[in-house]
This record gives sequence, C-alpha cells and structure tokens, in this order.
Amino acid sequence: QVQLVESGGGLVQAGGSLRLSCVASGSIFSFNAMGWYRQAPGKQRERVAAIISGSSTNYADSVKGRFTISRDSAKNTVYLSMTSLKSEDTAVYYCNAHREDYDGMGHRLRYDYWGQGTQVTVSS
Repeated sequence: QVQLVESGGGLVQAGGSLRLSCVASGSIFSFNAMGWYRQAPGKQRERVAAIISGSSTNYADSVKGRFTISRDSAKNTVYLSMTSLKSEDTAVYYCNAHREDYDGMGHRLRYDYWGQGTQVTVSS
C-alpha cells in the first residue's frame, strides 16, 4: 500500500513563503504523475501543481509564477515551494500520486493515492 506523508504547512503572513514536502513510501518513479491539490472550506478540491512523467510540470493559473513543484527522486519526495502567499491560498494541501496500468484485456486502470493533508493558513 502506498503511503504519502505531507509536512511543512503552517501559519504565515501574506507575502510570505512555505515549502511543503511529500514523502512517498516507495519509489516515485513508479507513478505517472505526482501533484499537489488543495481544498478550502466550502470549496471543491483543486489541483495546484503536478509533475507528469517525471519531467513536465503544470500549474493552476492562480499560482503560476508563485508556486514551484519539484522532486528529489533519491528521497522519494515531492516539494511545493510557495512564495508571495495570499489569503486565498489558505486551504488544506494534499499530496497525490497517480499511476496508470492496463489489465489483461487492455483496459486502463487508474490508481490515485492521497496523503492526509497539511493545513496552510495565510493571514492578511
């Protein structure tokens, strides 16, 4: 069973920075994509940033230029560096690992694993 453990959340003033970490229990090479999602109270979970196939990255428009996703394969860890934080960045941040496979009939199988979440609170 894959386990993802996030850390690094906390309380920060607007304009400040935080770095979130997500440590996977196995090699992150085994995943097709890894990403960070967030969920604010009363809102749906949204994807913030992702690394796909170990190289390409994409970001939500709301965080482009402020957040950076990166990984350290030797440590099985994915990071989310957040700068110029705004009050609207306040949310619980979740690490996600996504894997795709095919069964014997050629049907695509999708697996998603989630961490427990870490709270980020930005005070204005």
